[in-house]
Amino acid sequence: MGKEVGKSMATVDERVKKIIAEQLGVEEEEVTPEAHFVEDLGADSLDTVELVMALEEEFEIEIPDEDAEKILTVGKALEYIKEKA
Repeated sequence: MGKEVGKSMATVDERVKKIIAEQLGVEEEEVTPEAHFVEDLGADSLDTVELVMALEEEFEIEIPDEDAEKILTVGKALEYIKEKA
């Protein structure tokens, strides 16, 4: 249950940035709101699918495909998670 303690201490922004950095193999400093997953962070289509799955698991939400297709930047991911979680 140590994971639950960590969740409450970290902000949504921190959690999202950490997941993106881990999934895409980039430094957290590169994960800025303006950063585009494909163009700036080097993600491919499989990376983006895995990223959506990781966000769904972390925040216990479901992100429909039509929504996932619109989440192209870190900022959009943050907005979506804050709205749905």
